[in-house]
Amino acid sequence: MAVGTDNATVGKTQKDTPASIDPLAVMRIKDLVLRAKTVVEGFYNGLHRSPFHGFSVEFSEYRPYSSGDDLRSLDWKLFARTDRYYIKKYEDETNRRCYLILDQSRSMGFGSLEYSKIDYAQTLVATFAHFLTLQRDSVGLMTFDEGVGEFISARQREGHFRQMMVALSRPVTGAGTDLSRPLMQIAALVRRRGLIILVSDMLAPVDELRTNLAYLRSRGHEVLIIRVVDPAELELKLKSPSMVVDMETQREIYLDPEAASQAYAQQFGEHRDHLQAICDSLGVEIYETRTDQSMEDALFHVVSTHRRRVSGPARAGMLSTPRQGGGATR
Repeated sequence: MAVGTDNATVGKTQKDTPASIDPLAVMRIKDLVLRAKTVVEGFYNGLHRSPFHGFSVEFSEYRPYSSGDDLRSLDWKLFARTDRYYIKKYEDETNRRCYLILDQSRSMGFGSLEYSKIDYAQTLVATFAHFLTLQRDSVGLMTFDEGVGEFISARQREGHFRQMMVALSRPVTGAGTDLSRPLMQIAALVRRRGLIILVSDMLAPVDELRTNLAYLRSRGHEVLIIRVVDPAELELKLKSPSMVVDMETQREIYLDPEAASQAYAQQFGEHRDHLQAICDSLGVEIYETRTDQSMEDALFHVVSTHRRRVSGPARAGMLSTPRQGGGATR
């Protein structure tokens, strides 16, 4: 897969970004495969309407040189034969091994919209799987809650994508969230280094997260976390004293609106900052997306982040990534 640039190189505004598909419209599509295909198609259409033209590293064909093209892409041997300047066009890098890890714990079942976090996250994972399959990458899947659920090894064979979609479509049955187990399991099972994408609300203790992420990074894996949050989780809005139920422990808790809102905001912020600090220290990318935000943005972030890392700063500088509005933790 070819993908990349740094958030620091952000140069586009929301106004400049091509229109994205409304996530509500996507979620009203009943079939998960059709949802994924719709998002990927919207992503490609957005690229065609934007200045981003070359998410690629494998040679494909030539085109005449135009003023402003990167001179590093000139084919000098062809120039020697024809006395004309041609630029190499590229296709996507192949044979990359990618694993998608999906949190299916009970907290992912929360949703203040017409759909829940798990609906949105399943669609994101299906989208990533479809995109990676189109790029001829080997894609695998792992689901987890308090333990590891499904595990499908990374492959490219016919029918593999459908197998992953069946696994993704199964209902959420887990309770708590253990972020350590899936990361430990992936580290033990996957010998060949590749790309690992964790999709989760990350609403769990992160004390052991640093150790497990560090181990994955030490084995040469590129790790990217997509944190999915519901808009209602960003700010606690209670109109009156209430009894609330913890979705994972089922424990009832009495909350006073004023005191609870302040404490919630502080703890949510501290948890987010702690996650970011851990990821920053290990070179792990973490990207926060709300369930009311375009899924193409998350896909673009995965693509652009990966390209920046495999291509290095010189090539990454050729692109400027639109920053996802309002949800990014960086």
